[in-house]
Amino acid sequence: MNRNWIDEQEQLKSQVICSDTYDWQHKRCISRVGGVDLSFIKGDENVACAALVICEYPDFNVVYEDVKMVPLTAPYEPGFLAFREAPALIEAFSRLCYTNPSLVPECVLVDGNGILHPRGFGLASHIGVLCNVPTVGVAKSLLVMDGILRDEDHKHKISLLRERGDHFSLNTISGKTLGLAVKTSDSSKKPMYVSVGHKISLHTAAWLVCHCSKYRIPEPVRQADIRSREFIRKNY
Repeated sequence: MNRNWIDEQEQLKSQVICSDTYDWQHKRCISRVGGVDLSFIKGDENVACAALVICEYPDFNVVYEDVKMVPLTAPYEPGFLAFREAPALIEAFSRLCYTNPSLVPECVLVDGNGILHPRGFGLASHIGVLCNVPTVGVAKSLLVMDGILRDEDHKHKISLLRERGDHFSLNTISGKTLGLAVKTSDSSKKPMYVSVGHKISLHTAAWLVCHCSKYRIPEPVRQADIRSREFIRKNY
């Protein structure tokens, strides 16, 4: 594993979030990135299709997939998504570790939030801690909380994002940075909302998401979404 990655893990024990200054061309040696997502059957709240996909980096060839229908034992409650979705995704990661340990990725991108969460611990954090793997929260929509709002100022900041890699901080009323709004594709008008899940710095997380994105949604998460939806289409 690359020395830079190992060194960063040691530094992150202090859990200090970096400043906004970041070199988007900075290179790190990462060979595999995972993506997880759940797709749902319309009208059925008791089951879902859970998908874990592992992509090679930087060409994004899919080298592993685990797609499976799973029961959902917890109801949907805003702010408690992890209790509903995490068990199936953690189980999928455990199967990967047992059956194909050589394909365990350096990081997993999660369709959800990490510390960008009212309780500071979203789906990406749950998966990261329980699987002991670096994770990044990658959300398509902004979770409103503690001064982080979908207001006119937020829309204006989005309008100023011109090129892939452009970003701005998502700060609480007290000034704490919980995430970044990142333009991941030159053609996309909407940013992705990136936050620390576990064992990674915010700016390394944003760098990785940006460099894993052919389109707006980073490719490992996009492939997990495509394959879970296709599984439902074919079987249900």
